[in-house]
Amino acid sequence: MKTPESDPAVASAPEYSRLVEDLKVLIVSARVSAATAVNRAAILLYWEIGRAITERQRAHGWGDSVVEMVAAELRRSFPATRSFSADNVWRMRQFYLTYADAEVPGRAVPGSTLGAIDGSGAAILGHAVPETKTASTPDLALLSRVPWGHHLLLIKKTDDPAARLYYLRATARLGWSRNVLLNQIKAGAYERARVEKKTHNFDLALPEHLSEQAEEMLKSAYNLEFLGLRQAVQERELEDRLIQRLRDFLLELGYGFCFVGRQYRLVLGEKEYFIDLLFYHRFLRALVAFELKVGPFEPEHAGKMDFYLNLLNDTERPPEDNPSIGIILCAEKDDVEVEYALRSKANPIGVATYELHSRLPGELKGRLPSAEQLAAVVRAALPAEL
Repeated sequence: MKTPESDPAVASAPEYSRLVEDLKVLIVSARVSAATAVNRAAILLYWEIGRAITERQRAHGWGDSVVEMVAAELRRSFPATRSFSADNVWRMRQFYLTYADAEVPGRAVPGSTLGAIDGSGAAILGHAVPETKTASTPDLALLSRVPWGHHLLLIKKTDDPAARLYYLRATARLGWSRNVLLNQIKAGAYERARVEKKTHNFDLALPEHLSEQAEEMLKSAYNLEFLGLRQAVQERELEDRLIQRLRDFLLELGYGFCFVGRQYRLVLGEKEYFIDLLFYHRFLRALVAFELKVGPFEPEHAGKMDFYLNLLNDTERPPEDNPSIGIILCAEKDDVEVEYALRSKANPIGVATYELHSRLPGELKGRLPSAEQLAAVVRAALPAEL
């Protein structure tokens, strides 16, 4: 096959480079859309299989053996499809039962068959029951945006319907991988989000849809126990440790963060300014600036961050990106003080605390011996000659 000749003049033209980059973006976008559509169709199919088996079992009094019988029949009819193992058909039934008991809106009434999928991803499953959402009820549109492996992990690792809904929404919004989802569950992300108040002005500084995503990205407190610090440190040492353990810090921040640089230089006139840590969030499509404070939050911290974000937006932000976001990470904060400090700021800023060691649960406080009591017991146990 003859290799086509290239035109050096065309190849070096900026317009040609932009054409190639635009085509690459189109191809990647098309592949993502295709994969999303395939996943959505698979989830809705698995839901219908689980529903059909469950309702027939209930209607006819069939035992559990029917699940493996159906699986064997499906494998014979569709030998090229690997999804119909007995274990996976059992999981489809469990998937349906997990969410059907929560009265999932939009599910098919008994006897309906799998229909089409509309443009928004919602399922048209025969005649839908009225929408009766509760605080812990996902809908089929949400369920179909989450990969099957994530569903299996959630069913296995979580018993609380409200927690499952939290992780489903976060996965759909932020594109968490299965490993990230597992890490978030093990870290108790839902429990932390439920009991801890997030402080920010996102709802004032960002459009509603972006504000919700930014709040999902922000934590009220970050666990930096992996740094191994047991005493007070200077801000530069804290920054050094975070850079040394950047992988662990990225895992704690959550999926979507990409590291840009430390002491990131900004120039205004003849003066230089430096942001402690700068990240880019792929799903928010925004720069995220972190300022580290080893002491408590002070109102002037918000003014300084607001200034940095103005500079970032004017000098570093591409036109197609969303406004830059600032996060002030400090040892302590007073929520009322933070609210007043952020109220007048035009840029989106969040304030969070960090923890250098695990907190003792409240129910154990006062029940465990102090360091002095433990030392006394050890001394009493030692032989007298020592």
